[in-house]
Amino acid sequence: MSDYECLLYEEADGVATVTLNRPDKHNSFSPTQILEIEDVWKKLRFNDDVACVIVTGAGDRAFSSGIDLSYTHPQPVSKVVIDDPMLRIGPKTNDLWKPVIAAVNGMACGGAFYILGEVEFIIAAENATFFDPHVTHGMPCVYEPMLMLQRMPLGEIMRLSLLGRHERMSAKRAYEIGLVQEVVPQDKLMEAARWSAQVIANAPDPVAMESTVRAIWAAQHMSIQQAFHSAPLYINVVDGTTAVAERANALRQQKIEPRIR
Repeated sequence: MSDYECLLYEEADGVATVTLNRPDKHNSFSPTQILEIEDVWKKLRFNDDVACVIVTGAGDRAFSSGIDLSYTHPQPVSKVVIDDPMLRIGPKTNDLWKPVIAAVNGMACGGAFYILGEVEFIIAAENATFFDPHVTHGMPCVYEPMLMLQRMPLGEIMRLSLLGRHERMSAKRAYEIGLVQEVVPQDKLMEAARWSAQVIANAPDPVAMESTVRAIWAAQHMSIQQAFHSAPLYINVVDGTTAVAERANALRQQKIEPRIR
């Protein structure tokens, strides 16, 4: 991977860690950081050394506060279209189907949801909070709740969107409603994320993982009949090579002591 100005990138044992690295700006997205995160997702599609990705934010104050409003983002003259640069920052938007885990520390608000709406699951530190300030600033809250409605109840995203800066959802409440899948002490956040990522990366066939991810996301937008009709395509994409079969057989022989969550 290239050296980045606004991101940190690490890679080890099949896991890539992407860190939004503008802690003095609450990891808000500058034009440079938008281009860099888009570049990371696209390059990871071709990186066979990576089977799982963790995305997090630098520092202990914020995962991300969304777009950096100190920059100008020109818009088309037409009122029926909009040029939202944040629509380019999600992994699925960039056709990356390797599992992505979000490790959220501190604030996650506004445009942070463009990423959180496209990850497989979220692990949060106890100090994590979730909110959207758009309406408090006199702006419609649109793309962010559309994405987050895929992973939280209607009343919860309505409350989060309509109360703006006047209320923040705690990590505890986010866990209760299913937005967050695990809450850990702040100093254990990356350890927890790496544990899950390593389990995924150690699976016998990364294609089986990607196919699973893609099938589940596809089913989100289909009826159950449509989803079942497409299921054979996701099953048959795995070729079952000898090497994969041998790895799977070796894992079947292992004694695994599962965690109870």
